[in-house]
Amino acid sequence: MDLNEAIKIMKLNQQFYDLLAGEFSSTRAALWEEFGFLGDYFQSGEKVLDLGCGSGQFFEMLTRGGKNIQYFGVDNSAKLIGLAKGKYSQGQFVLTDGLKIPFADNFFDKALCFSVFHHLPSFELRREFLREIFRVLKPEGRLILTVWFLKSRWKYWGLFLKYSWLKISGRSKLDWGDVYEKWSGRGVRFLHKFNRKELRSALEEVDFLVENLAFLKRKSGEKNLLAVAKK
Repeated sequence: MDLNEAIKIMKLNQQFYDLLAGEFSSTRAALWEEFGFLGDYFQSGEKVLDLGCGSGQFFEMLTRGGKNIQYFGVDNSAKLIGLAKGKYSQGQFVLTDGLKIPFADNFFDKALCFSVFHHLPSFELRREFLREIFRVLKPEGRLILTVWFLKSRWKYWGLFLKYSWLKISGRSKLDWGDVYEKWSGRGVRFLHKFNRKELRSALEEVDFLVENLAFLKRKSGEKNLLAVAKK
């Protein structure tokens, strides 16, 4: 994908989440059931980066039980960052797209990136995003990342067919596996369809060691792909 096109898509997604920030925040007040296993994963004293933090819903999970976690949330939506600051004054929230993370090398013990990576357009920008995470993690630090496994979400199959045909006919600037999704007639967002092989390859490309790659099943029957990777 052309870099200028990818940058336009990044802006489109930012506008989408600014427009619908209040709605998305209200639907994420409670921790999603598939993330319950994370509760004991973090230790007091750790510095944790939450990439694509939205309105900060994971702050409560990380600090539950009085854990002294230093939480840093980043997001490219000013509206969501504003909501996060209002709800969790103890956290530290920064407006950034993740391609230039404003922290020093080897700063964080762990990084989270939940349901964000599939919104990044182009192989090049996804690689730059992961390189930045790798840079700010301490040696032996870990990234916990999830992407939607869109093949398990039947509503997207029509979009896959549509954009595959547009690609074949030369009428789409998107890469294979990319789609635009309209949301209730009020906005459009970009999605990329990942499989296990592609996600592993993306992480290993920037020298992460993939320790776990598995599916997280939701009650709806939909799945997310989970990767745990070490620097």
